[in-house]
Amino acid sequence: MITLAVLAALVGGGLLGIRSLVRSGPDQAQPGCRAAIGPTGYPLDLEQAASASTIAAIGKRLAMPDHAVTIALATSLQESGLHNLDHGDRDSVGLFQQRPSQGWGSVGQIMVPRYAATAFYQRLVRLPSWQTLSVAEAAQAVQHSGAPTAYANWEPEARVLAQVMTGETAEGLSCTYPDPVKTGTSRLITQGIADDVGPPGVDKVIPPAQGWTLAAWLVGHGHLLGIRSVSFAGMTWRPAGGGWMPGTAAPGAVHADTRPCCGG
Repeated sequence: MITLAVLAALVGGGLLGIRSLVRSGPDQAQPGCRAAIGPTGYPLDLEQAASASTIAAIGKRLAMPDHAVTIALATSLQESGLHNLDHGDRDSVGLFQQRPSQGWGSVGQIMVPRYAATAFYQRLVRLPSWQTLSVAEAAQAVQHSGAPTAYANWEPEARVLAQVMTGETAEGLSCTYPDPVKTGTSRLITQGIADDVGPPGVDKVIPPAQGWTLAAWLVGHGHLLGIRSVSFAGMTWRPAGGGWMPGTAAPGAVHADTRPCCGG
């Protein structure tokens, strides 16, 4: 186990994406994100990045293998395009278009991404030998869709997203948005990490993959929290630049730097 550094400077109120020095990223003039492994990458809007990072974080928190995260991401890509929809076919809503009438929970519950992702994984693990099923087969067995083969169309993108969001690939997520101006408290980020990623959070020694899962979550939710920078394993991401660059944080430390709201 090695130590990693995570620095999140929060800017602005509100609730809760990473380009390396040599990797291409989103146009700095346009808010958006990119998940990439080497030359293979996919664009995401800011909401999609937040959704994908939550789905992945919940999967890792539940000790699900990366195959499960790929299945979940492919399902959400097909069902909602990784958008938390408040409408759908019949009574379907949310990231996975889950139906209250089919026992997925209330509309209010399903519209919480953390709840929806947890519910999906819980049904997935009830499938006999789900680990040996293809992405499309497993997704269909959970969703009972009228288009059972459509999930396969999203498998390549879902695999890249899963590797990036679960920390299997470092510096794989980049997001660009205007640099926040106001500063905020640490309460929202602390609660968000506790709800989605789980312990140990920041200021703790954690393994590399777990650290990069947390870093991806912070970047993916940066536009919602007003995050000004994320530093991890000696690298720093800032939303105005959109990419990861060598930073000053000690690579052996886990640290969160927050500031009080509005200069108070």
